[in-house]
Amino acid sequence: MKKLMNDPENIVTAFLDGLVAANGERLQRLEGTDVITRRSFKPQKVGIVSGGGSGHEPAHAGYVGEGMLDAAVAGEVFTSPGADQFLAAIQAADQGAGVLVLVKNYNGDVMNVEMAQEMAEAEGITAEMVIINDDVAVDDPEQRRGIAGTVLVQKMTGAFAETGASLSEVKRLAEKAVSRVRSMSVALTPCTLPAVDQPSFDLAEEEMEVGIGIHGERGMDRREVASSAEIARLLLDHILPEIPQGAPLAVLVNGMGSTSLMELQVFANDVIEQLDRDIQHTFVGEYMTSLDMAGVSLTLLALDDELAEHLQAPVKTVQWKQ
Repeated sequence: MKKLMNDPENIVTAFLDGLVAANGERLQRLEGTDVITRRSFKPQKVGIVSGGGSGHEPAHAGYVGEGMLDAAVAGEVFTSPGADQFLAAIQAADQGAGVLVLVKNYNGDVMNVEMAQEMAEAEGITAEMVIINDDVAVDDPEQRRGIAGTVLVQKMTGAFAETGASLSEVKRLAEKAVSRVRSMSVALTPCTLPAVDQPSFDLAEEEMEVGIGIHGERGMDRREVASSAEIARLLLDHILPEIPQGAPLAVLVNGMGSTSLMELQVFANDVIEQLDRDIQHTFVGEYMTSLDMAGVSLTLLALDDELAEHLQAPVKTVQWKQ
């Protein structure tokens, strides 16, 4: 697939420069880093930081702003940012009440955040971490990856922090959100890394990859391509057993990068028709992609009154508009 770019080796820098050029009234890039922050910070508010490898846009920089993230760190494509980059984000986000880092469950990301925490603590900054692992395609909860459910956790946690809640309270809500959100994905085509210009795995025309992550890796199963309704049933069958029964739901239908909005709306309708539950919110669009992969992920969040309040709270970011 042809790509609109200049130097593939410097695509992340060019992406960040373009993001700030188009949204300079609300975003800034910390000099000498790959960190995007808010233009203005709220004093004595808990700072919320997230990040990871690039290639998942609009995550995470697209969610920097009032009511969501204070800073986002962009690594190279599908590569964890270094500990120094996470530290820079923590330093920028610290407004005197401590910082919470929301990190997807990938070894490099977690390890580098842990090192950044230690360096921040040495400077007198209190930094806590919550690991997001919503991908039910992986059986072992300890090994589950963070995928599109991450965005809902960021939304609710950021909104709660905006109210002036303490670091311990914000961390508590984030951990509750993580415990009640589950996701799973299907790919219809692989993605192509900018500097490689070849698919990340081979997939025949009549095949789909089930249980993919967001880094171009293969899934847990390969099957014959199914209809939208059949894929909805497949994903629901895996996700629903892990969601608290009886709770109202928020539904996130997420495109992986090259799936049309028409197709996503068709899939959303199939999910809603098959869910015999109270659905309070439905989000459809591209929230956490995998470059140019065609596919879809489904996220279900079991709401309670507290989570629902912060999910629907006001927010001002480039991507998430309430």
